[in-house]
Amino acid sequence: MSEADQGPERPGLTPRQARHIRIALSAVIMIAVGLALVLRLDTTHSVLTLGFYGIALTLSGSALILSKHGRTRVATAVLGSCVGLAVAAEWAVASLR
Repeated sequence: MSEADQGPERPGLTPRQARHIRIALSAVIMIAVGLALVLRLDTTHSVLTLGFYGIALTLSGSALILSKHGRTRVATAVLGSCVGLAVAAEWAVASLR
């Protein structure tokens, strides 16, 4: 098979590189959410705060597992919704006070 038969190479990341990046990103976000939870529990003892950050930790862990199994697009959507959920919920609770 000659080079002309192979077609142009696709630019971007290989699937393996994408998985590794999403796994690392999920782990970093999981650590950041855990740290934010500890800091928020120092300032407020709200069950809602614990619940929102607990959901965010669970979803970021799910994104890590999804990335490990090659579902990087789904993992990105789950990770984005996880961060968005935690930020929006925290903002909503803070605005009620």
